Amino acid sequence: MKRETKRIYSVETLTLGGVMAALVCIATLVFKLPVPVTQGYIHLGDALVVTAGAVLGPVGVAAAALGSMLADLLGGYFTYLVPTLLVKGLVALAVFAGLRRERPLWQQLCVLVAAEAIMVLGYFLAECLLYGAAAAAGAVLPNVVQGIGGVVFGALLIPVFRRILAALKR
Repeated sequence: MKRETKRIYSVETLTLGGVMAALVCIATLVFKLPVPVTQGYIHLGDALVVTAGAVLGPVGVAAAALGSMLADLLGGYFTYLVPTLLVKGLVALAVFAGLRRERPLWQQLCVLVAAEAIMVLGYFLAECLLYGAAAAAGAVLPNVVQGIGGVVFGALLIPVFRRILAALKR
C-alpha cells in the first residue's frame, strides 16, 4: 500500500501564505495612526498577524513576518524592517504554538494576549536600542492599544479564516 504523507508546504499552502502576507501588508498600510515619539504607527495588521499564525502554521509565521516587513518597506519605515520581521514573526509563532490544538475561548484569548505582549516587549527593546529608553517608554501605550486591537479583531477573524480554509479544502 502506498502511504500518503501530508505536505505542509504544498503549492496551495504556499499560495495561501502569499495571499496572507499581502493581507497583512494591506491591513498594516491602510489604517495608520502615527506615533510621533518613535516615528512608528498604530495599525490593524496585528489582527492578521495573529490570524496567519493560527490558521497557516509555519507558513503563516513567515507570511506575518514578511507581510509586516513589506508594509514597513513600502511605508518608508526602513529603520523598523529587521525589528518588524523578528517581532511579528515571534508574535505569529507564539500564536501558532499556543493554538496548535483546540482550546476553550478564554485560553485562546490568553494566547493572543501573550503573543501581543511579545510585540509590545519586542518593540520596546528595539526602540530602546534605536531611540533610548525614554522614547521607547513613550511608545508602550500605543503598542498596547495596537495589541488590544490585534487580540479583539484577531479573535474575530481566526474562526472566519478557519472556515474559509476548510471550505477551500473540500
